[in-house]
Amino acid sequence: MLATAGGIGLVPLAGGTAASLAALLIGAGLMRLSAWALPAAALLASLGGFWAVRAVRAGDDPGWVVIDEVAGQWIAMLGLRDGRPLGLLAAFALFRLFDIAKFGPVAWADRRKSAVGVMGDDMIAGAFAAVVLWALQAVWPRFPL
Repeated sequence: MLATAGGIGLVPLAGGTAASLAALLIGAGLMRLSAWALPAAALLASLGGFWAVRAVRAGDDPGWVVIDEVAGQWIAMLGLRDGRPLGLLAAFALFRLFDIAKFGPVAWADRRKSAVGVMGDDMIAGAFAAVVLWALQAVWPRFPL
């Protein structure tokens, strides 16, 4: 159940995108709950994801394993000040861009056939998205992210 993010990974098409979208919606709620809720959830999803990927022996990153997308999306959202719609859309788009394009360290992690590879590429993609969001807000403080 953890590896499939509660069954989302069993969606027939675009399981990773479906998991990212579900994580975005849940993450938006967590952001309203407490300043610590989203970082705590991202940490738990990351640690739980490493455990789940090892437990199901999914080192080759099958499409039904989507806990990595949940963790990566929540990491990307850590770059937001709050849960404004434009910021959420930017976090989603940037995370999916970095996850799909697999630039530099994302590609390196993706080539690892282990839990580090399955979780690592999405966690790094999420971190890249968060850094871009932080940079945009630093350059344009009034930009509605």
